[in-house]
Amino acid sequence: MFGNYLVGLREGLEASLVVVILVAYLVKSGRRHMLGRIWLGVAAAISISLAFGAALTYGPRGLTFEAQEAIGGTLSIVAVGFVTWMIFWMARSARSLSGDLKSHVDRAADASRASLVVVAMLAVGREGLETALFLWAATQAASSGEGSSSAPLIGAGLGLLTAVVIACLFYRGALSLNLSKFFTWTGGFLIFVAAGVLAYGVHDLQESGVLPGLNSLAFDVSAQIPPSSWIGTLLKGTFNFSPATTWFELAVWVAYIAIVLPMFIVRVRAPHPPKASGSAVATKQKATA
Repeated sequence: MFGNYLVGLREGLEASLVVVILVAYLVKSGRRHMLGRIWLGVAAAISISLAFGAALTYGPRGLTFEAQEAIGGTLSIVAVGFVTWMIFWMARSARSLSGDLKSHVDRAADASRASLVVVAMLAVGREGLETALFLWAATQAASSGEGSSSAPLIGAGLGLLTAVVIACLFYRGALSLNLSKFFTWTGGFLIFVAAGVLAYGVHDLQESGVLPGLNSLAFDVSAQIPPSSWIGTLLKGTFNFSPATTWFELAVWVAYIAIVLPMFIVRVRAPHPPKASGSAVATKQKATA
């Protein structure tokens, strides 16, 4: 549940900050009359995300067990790919997010009336679709055990609510948060959450017969960590830990951590090049003219 809380918090905070930046910039630049377009785009993004989540939930019903497991495993792996991309993108772009959005707003405001709607819809919708896909995979993983399948949704809902509160405090100037450090620490934690979802996706593909090795267990600690115990529920809800893990699942989990975590550490420690000042840019333009 805590892992899904962080997913909801990260994605919700990114989407909420996008809205805050768009609204604040329009208000400060004297374009308050364009705010309705921003809210229309946000409403469209939320509607599309909810429809996507409903399609994921109800679409596979009526299929055979093997087909459902194959679809679930494939979508879980796709969800891990999106979340991994999101983690690295925020590690690189957190510092320049505001400036990039303001430039998009300026271009959209000078274009057609629908341009600002599209900017808001795309900026918020990307996080919404990623969240819907990843939470669907987490819910499927929770329902495969003895825990409650609603726990991931509750955790994500609390995370989204927290994100909205933080964004409102940002807008009112009552809160200051180092976004770079926030996304760095939560990104590192989510790598382990994503590794668990990836291993669960592999298990689904094994149950569908797409991948072999379903009965080849690397370990089985069900007696020591019963799935219904508090520690089993905590590990399952946070990291999608399975007491009975196959060799294939273990190998994929270890490989993902061994590859992605060092790459993430290198990325966040890499120095960010300073932005060129206006005079420097002008000088460079004159030199190239």
